[in-house]
Parts: sequence; C-alpha cells; structure tokens
Amino acid sequence: MDVLHWDGTLSAKDFRIGAFAFAQKWESCNLAFPPWSWLPCPKHPWLAPPEEEGYLSLEKICISRPNEEEDIDQISQIDTGEEETCCSRNEDVLDDATLVQSNHHELHYCDFHIVYGSTFRVPVLYFCAYCSDGRPLPLDEIEKELPACASKELSKKWTFITQEEHPCLKRPWYKLHPCGTAEWMKLLFLSDTANPKFEVVLELYLLSWFSVVGQVFGLRISLKISN
Repeated sequence: MDVLHWDGTLSAKDFRIGAFAFAQKWESCNLAFPPWSWLPCPKHPWLAPPEEEGYLSLEKICISRPNEEEDIDQISQIDTGEEETCCSRNEDVLDDATLVQSNHHELHYCDFHIVYGSTFRVPVLYFCAYCSDGRPLPLDEIEKELPACASKELSKKWTFITQEEHPCLKRPWYKLHPCGTAEWMKLLFLSDTANPKFEVVLELYLLSWFSVVGQVFGLRISLKISN
C-alpha cells in the first residue's frame, strides 16, 4: 500500500500485526509494567470469531503517589506477586501526577484494553477503574485523579471520554473516543521525511498512537521504545 494515499485506518488484520509489534517492544523496554497480553474475544456458541479478533490487555495497574515523604515506601505497585516496582520514580514512564489516589490512601486500580474499533477502523483505548474491594469508580472520581496533563489532552476532540459497551466483553467500559484518530495518524506518518513503507507503518502505528493517548493516564512511552 502507498502511504501517500493511505487514509490512516487499519484493517482488523493490520491491527493484530501492529498490536503484536507494540506488545513486543513494550515488554522488551518498559520494565516498570507487566507486558501487554493478547486476549482472544470470547467465543459465542452461535458465532465463531475470526482468528484476528482479540485485544491487548494491561490489567490491575495501580498508580499512586504518597502525600507525605514518610509514605515513600507505600507507593503502590503492580499487583502481580513479582518484585516490587516503584512506578512513580520512573520519570520516563509515568507523569509526575497520579492516576489514582485518595485522602485515605485507598488503593485504586485500572484495567486498560486496546481494542480494534470497527466503526472508525482504528485502535481504541478502553479502561475501567475500581477500588481494592472491586467497587467501580465513577467517571467524576476518575477525572479528579488523572494527571495534570490529562485536562489538556481531554480538551482535544479526539481524546474525550465516553462510556459504552466493551465490544468483546459486552459490559460498560469507558473509552477515549476515536474520532479524529485516523486523521492525525495519517498526518503523523505523512510528515515523516523518510517516507516509510506501509510495513513499517504497521509496526509503529500502535506505538505512535499510544505515545499520545497514554498521556491522558500518565503512561508514557519509554525513550528506549521510541528509539
């Protein structure tokens, strides 16, 4: 495909290729978080989904910053049972602000899913936030706890938050609305003076896309991945 005539969208097959490339780069360079996992969409007895139908998942991420210096050792960690990792100390990954924090230091978690949006034919970031006891956080509480840079990002037309049914799980989830994504992704790659081949575009598509939308939650792409 000629990138000059490309409209910025992906097919479901292209999304799967880009998703695996993104997950591989993330796992090799972004050690502050667990790897993204490719999960197939649940099968329905009356409908067999195609092989490429699935989504990337990064779940039970707890991002917290203590209010007092003496609470430094209580910085939340990824609840995986592995060696403790202080995410907020890694400036290359996390914004100085915090996704979830409360006056009582109650732990909040967030699940992120990157799903193919068949309507706009682009990746869509779905998310849900909840307390340690499983109670979901309402949107107004989530917005209060987003990083300081989030308000700037959410003021743009292509990053506002809406709620709708998760296309694979069939449950209400929040998402960053994908309108405008194809347009700015096309402009991004057309501005590359190297004129990359479409195979290169597929490899870098989700990486470039997430480097923008991830900022809403203080999730920054590692410089090692970018390079």
